[in-house]
Parts: sequence; structure tokens; C-alpha cells
Amino acid sequence: MKKVVTLGEIMLRLSTPGNSRFVQSNQFDVVYGGGEANVAVSLSNYGLDTKFVTKLPCHEIGQSAVNALRAYGVDTTHIARGGERVGIYFLETGASMRASKVIYDRSHSSISEAKVEDFDFDAIFKDADWFHFTGITPALGKNGVAIVEEACKVAKKYGVMISVDLNYRKKLWTPEEAKVVMTDLMKYVDVCIGNEEDAEKTLGFKAEGSNIESGNLELEGYYSIFKQMQEKFNFKYVVTTLRESHTADDNGWSALIYDGKEYYHSRHYDIHIVDRVGGGDSFSAGIIYGLLMKSRMQEALEFAVAASALKHTIPGDFNLVSVTEVESLVKGNGSGRVER
Repeated sequence: MKKVVTLGEIMLRLSTPGNSRFVQSNQFDVVYGGGEANVAVSLSNYGLDTKFVTKLPCHEIGQSAVNALRAYGVDTTHIARGGERVGIYFLETGASMRASKVIYDRSHSSISEAKVEDFDFDAIFKDADWFHFTGITPALGKNGVAIVEEACKVAKKYGVMISVDLNYRKKLWTPEEAKVVMTDLMKYVDVCIGNEEDAEKTLGFKAEGSNIESGNLELEGYYSIFKQMQEKFNFKYVVTTLRESHTADDNGWSALIYDGKEYYHSRHYDIHIVDRVGGGDSFSAGIIYGLLMKSRMQEALEFAVAASALKHTIPGDFNLVSVTEVESLVKGNGSGRVER
């Protein structure tokens, strides 16, 4: 069985019910989630052996976060315990032309104050096949940068494939800060995943002619920056999702992959969104599974796009679908008819 390690922050998500606004809500729906944790859960649902690495406080809320991962078969053995708080984010789900909003309350969370010494990376990576991180963890501060870099160094020592989802978060750092840190980390990366904003804000590559807000995507611009990124960092694969944001409820969805020789553009999906959060993470998990388990990058990409299209129909951060369900959609079974 293939073994995948992810490292990052799992957070308490407090969402307004339905499409209600923060100012009108007197209760919240509670789930757990976070970029790398979401990837671990997806891959565990696909039957892979997954480890999630983080630090959480010893109190009951920290244990509840651990239990949320264990419920889906994720190995939590290497979660360090300590610190004082679990990071929180508040989500207001938009509708039609009203965008969704996220408010973070994650300062001084346990993982943001963790040290490299909290983790035994040799034990974590000695039998691993793949390591995945995102640009969110380094954005948490100097400690996050040091932990991610040490994880990458040890993973490389053991010959582990490394992927990154660039995941730029403007509420956590500036493009100038992101470029310094992320450019340095790219020397460890084999598979680079990110949308057009991520590539521009974290690495300085801009897809000319595309405007995500108008839904205009010019593939030629992506071809150019993919080639530049691969030449600069020697990635094995460069991958991006292509989201056409028509409204908060309805998006176009496809993806593009480049292996240094050829490009492949996936099938296009028109998706009506139930919950957008975790859509990119479900794509990352899908491409990791696809590259590990499929024989061709085209098959890997189609699996990832279908998996992430399905995630948009599921409440919560986690993508709770099986390989069989994803492959059914890849084959064209997307009518939504009741299965009896």
C-alpha cells in the first residue's frame, strides 16, 4: 500500500447555517478541516496509508480534532501534543453574486508555535512514498517555515516524492514575503500545484490573458508559465486547476498538467456548488492518488478533476467519496440519478 504524509494545520471550522450572514447568525455549524488534513482524509478514503503531522493542544478540543481524522482512518501517531489552542476559521457561505467570506482566528495556535524538535521526521518518512505540504503552513511564521523545510530535507533523504499546493493566503502574508519563502522551498518539490493567483503571488509567474473573475481563461498563457516554472525549478509535473467563477453557486471546472514535454487539458465540468471549501485540496489529493496509482498523467488528471468536482457537492472540508464514485464520474456517469 502506498504511504503518504501530509503536514499542516487542522482547524475548527465554524460556519453560518445555510447562506446566512455572520451578522444575522446566532449559531454555527461545527466541523474540522485544513488544507493538508483534507488531503490526508481524501487519500485515506481512497485506500492509501496516510499520516497527518501537526501539533494540537492536549485539551478536549485538540482531541476532538484528532478524532475527526481518526474517523476516516488517518494515522495520527505523529501528531505532537502541546500548546494552548486550535486555530479557528469562520465561514459565511455566499450565494449568487455575493461571495463567501472567511475570518481567521488562528494566531498562537499550537502548530504555529511548534518547533522542529517536536517531530521525529526520520520515523515519519522512512517508509513513506509521498509528502505533501501547502503554502499555508510556511505563511504561519518562521516556525512554520523551519518545520516545512526540515520535513522536505528528510523526505528527500529517503527518496520521497514531494508535492506542494502553493495556496496563497493574503490574510496570512504578502506576495513579497511569500515569494522569498516559497521560491526557496521549490528546490525540494517534484509536483507543483496551484491556480493562477497562487503562481503569481508566490512565485511571480502570471498567466497572461486570463481573468478568473470574468471566467476568461486563456490556455496559451498557462502553457507559457508552466514551461518557465518547469525550467526554473525542474518540476516533474506542474498542475493547475482552472476555475471559471460565474457566481458563488456556479463554476466551470477543469485542470491542466505539464510534464516538461506535453500539456494535457482535462474534461470540463459545470458544477453547482454546495460547499466550495476544500475543493482545491480534493484536487491535490486526486492528483497525488492519480500519479501514484495510474499509468498515465492524463488518467491522473481526469481522476483529480472528477474527485474535486464531486467535493463541491459535499458539505464540510473533507471530500467523502470513494475511488469507485470518482471513476464512475470520469466515465461519464454524472446525471445525479438516484442509485437503487
